[in-house]
Amino acid sequence: MAMLSDALMIALILTNLALLGSGRLGAWVRVVAVQGIMLGLFPMLAGHGASGYRIAILVVGGVVIRGMVFPYLLWRMLQNADIRREIEPFVGYTMSLLYGVFAVAASIWFSSHLGLVRPALSTLTVPVAIFTILVGLFLIMSRKKAISQVLGYLVLENGIYVLGIWMVVEIPMLVELGVLLDAFVAVFVMGIATYHIRREFDHIDVDRLDSLKG
Repeated sequence: MAMLSDALMIALILTNLALLGSGRLGAWVRVVAVQGIMLGLFPMLAGHGASGYRIAILVVGGVVIRGMVFPYLLWRMLQNADIRREIEPFVGYTMSLLYGVFAVAASIWFSSHLGLVRPALSTLTVPVAIFTILVGLFLIMSRKKAISQVLGYLVLENGIYVLGIWMVVEIPMLVELGVLLDAFVAVFVMGIATYHIRREFDHIDVDRLDSLKG
């Protein structure tokens, strides 16, 4: 079980680095879909003795919503916006990858200084969760396209999910499903906002919205 968890965490690191180093939004959607499927399976590894039906509901709900529904909505956003690449982001892709390497090291260092209540299923769980959160925040701040920021939000939420489901599996299942529903509503609303930005301004570059001031 620990080996599977380690493999899952390493795969999550690689997918985050792929997001930092690529400007193709279609590839981003596919990577986020892979992340969603992996994280949908995570409750089976971090169940901590939870009942089987609860784990099954969380796995099915996570895989369907994170691995299928979210990517479908994102793909529709791409088609409606007719955008294929993130061109000239605020931070270039080489510097983004260097940030990713630094963020991995910083996450490992920071997690090693945390006073954890119990040992993690994998020693990589907490550092990878922190790293994923940092990557999501970086994508939100360093990319210009509105849809890129939606994808960054999803990566950020994935990191919070990894950390949360390991730490507090004991919380009621309805609360966990409620958090998943909140993420779904957020993506849905951001998709509508992206559509209206595209319709009104013929672009989805958030930096150009500064012209609306005054």
